[in-house]
Amino acid sequence: MKPQPRTIFTLSLLTAGILCASATAFAASVPAGTQLAEKQELVRNNGNEPASLDPHKVESDVEFNIISDIFDGLVSVSPQGEIQPRLAEKWENKDNTVWTFHLRPDITWSDGTPITAQDVVWSWQRLVDPKTVSPYASYPGSMHIMNAAEIAEGKQPTDKLGVKAINDTTLEVTLTQPNAAFLAMLAHPSMVPIDKVLVSRFGEKWTKPEHIVSSGAYKLSQWVVNERIIAERNPRYWDNAHTVINKVTYLPITSEASDVNRYRAGEIDIVYTVPINQFAQLKKTLGSELDVSPQLATYYYQFNTARAPFNDVRVRKALNMALDKEIIADKVLGQGQRQAWLISQPDIGGITLKNPDYASWPMDKRIAEAKKLLNEAGFNESHPLSFNLLYNTSESHQRIAIAASSMWKKNLGVEAKLQNQEWKTMLDTMHTHTFDAVRYAWIADYDDAATFLNNYRTGDSQNTSQYSNPDYDQALVNAAKAKTPAERGKFYQQAEDLLARDVPAIPVYHYVRTHIVKPWVGGFTPDKLGYYYTKDMYIKKH
Repeated sequence: MKPQPRTIFTLSLLTAGILCASATAFAASVPAGTQLAEKQELVRNNGNEPASLDPHKVESDVEFNIISDIFDGLVSVSPQGEIQPRLAEKWENKDNTVWTFHLRPDITWSDGTPITAQDVVWSWQRLVDPKTVSPYASYPGSMHIMNAAEIAEGKQPTDKLGVKAINDTTLEVTLTQPNAAFLAMLAHPSMVPIDKVLVSRFGEKWTKPEHIVSSGAYKLSQWVVNERIIAERNPRYWDNAHTVINKVTYLPITSEASDVNRYRAGEIDIVYTVPINQFAQLKKTLGSELDVSPQLATYYYQFNTARAPFNDVRVRKALNMALDKEIIADKVLGQGQRQAWLISQPDIGGITLKNPDYASWPMDKRIAEAKKLLNEAGFNESHPLSFNLLYNTSESHQRIAIAASSMWKKNLGVEAKLQNQEWKTMLDTMHTHTFDAVRYAWIADYDDAATFLNNYRTGDSQNTSQYSNPDYDQALVNAAKAKTPAERGKFYQQAEDLLARDVPAIPVYHYVRTHIVKPWVGGFTPDKLGYYYTKDMYIKKH
């Protein structure tokens, strides 16, 4: 469905002078003549049980899908990549480093209390506070908000963060340098304001349905662990007039086969992802109900570089070279995924990045080099490499892990012992560094290579591989200071070249997102990051 025209605007941080906007951003755009169902309720599978609904405690789309429905940020990014006003109705900047945001008048939490600029300040301070232990603690530092990186590292107190409330409705943010991706980064779910009073009163339990207040189109009404989460329309939402769906249910179904079966039974309107082994058949039988969208996301196997044998770059590089990624992308998956040799993307943020030279070698040449590297590291037929390969419970992850372990066994005589854990358990394992190699993926937080590459900076809160390379860190510093996409691309290429040499993680494939969507669901429009929002959808009469 092509959205109806709406008043939107695009801003470049590198444009001189004062920039502002005061347009209205619309949610669901229902085409004229569309007959709506009397019952405006949506059921969507969310793929897993959320680890939390605290925006500062989570790190995946499992949580962000729901958080993005129940909380609003200052801005959002449309599926077309345009910046839209949300809680902030307008803003201006000085020298592209001092940004002033003006909140909408009379915006409130779902309980009717005002949302203020002070709420934003406190929320961002909590995000970077080391005591919060947020997976996204380093994110404001990546945005170049003044003192954010130092606070996250425990070197400065939180009140030194470069953000202040001028008054209840005016927020000033100071950057240490211009950042072309600043507004897009501001739309990330970790940057939404939360209520200080609520967190202070209830601590870790503030997200329970009986306590939580929210700022988005929906408010949490029920949470039955491992069964369902229900959110209902928030009548106090500033843009409630353009919300259509009254109730949304999120299901934590991890089994892709069960997801499809319940869809066929009429219990689910949107399937979280399509099972690999059913894709061809479903494409044939369901036709237009199957939606395949490109996505800025990379699937990879990450090493614990501080633990033997993966503290040896030769071992990591050998496993990367001996993996036949083309077979995984085309045969094991076969939904349009592309084999990956970059941690970020070949085309992202207006730049093009090149694969390492060995990506173009014939498979037999790569295997020969991999054997040589392993032998130099002390692994051979008489002393084979053996390690644990961890993935979170899912048929697709299991199929890919079986394929990868078979390739390593056949090509190198390596034994990868497969282990699976539930999502929350696997995250704990990653962050406590108690793994050999782990399946993970990164969905872009914004349309720029830094969203992938920042995860491998020394000390980054997402750097669970514990990789550290000063040259790599400097390449990203230089990229952030670059004034043109071409210059930025040069430094991103340097960073990718170092990752290809040091291999803290094996990029396996670049994503597409596959869903099955009932024909009566209107407004289903995934963005480049793979997100789709309940407030943008509506149920047609059927």
